[in-house]
Amino acid sequence: MQERLNALIHTTVTGLGYAVWGYEYRSYAESALLRIFIDSPNGINVDDCGRVSAQIGAALDVEDLIPVAYVLEVSSPGVDRVLFTPEHYQRYIGEKLKVRTQLPVQSRRNFVGVLKEANAEAITLELEDGSCEIPYAVIDRGRLVYEMKTTPKKGKRSSAHS
Repeated sequence: MQERLNALIHTTVTGLGYAVWGYEYRSYAESALLRIFIDSPNGINVDDCGRVSAQIGAALDVEDLIPVAYVLEVSSPGVDRVLFTPEHYQRYIGEKLKVRTQLPVQSRRNFVGVLKEANAEAITLELEDGSCEIPYAVIDRGRLVYEMKTTPKKGKRSSAHS
């Protein structure tokens, strides 16, 4: 099923002129969640998401790939984007990430740190208490941590008069 789902998503999204950033499929006892992230050089708006959602929904109904009731979400990757592939991680070296693992690494499963390296097998995060190598095979989810850069606003300075 996973291969057919992957093919359906990629064929439909690229056929509409968008790129597949990635997707998550979570199956539960009586339901499922399919979350698809799309991208475009011109950005993504709500109409783009609606267009892809309608096409994917129709294709899923025809193919009957998900045997239970499901929720379909389509969105842009956003500024705190989830990273799916080694290429995604390599693109964001030097950025702050939040990573959750399926299994403990160095006795923990949640990490926040700066991405120092990303090769074909693992990433290396610089944490407050040292560095940690995390294999892709154990990463449940990795995402960028958006930090708003603030610049002082120029404005009128008031002064007190006596």
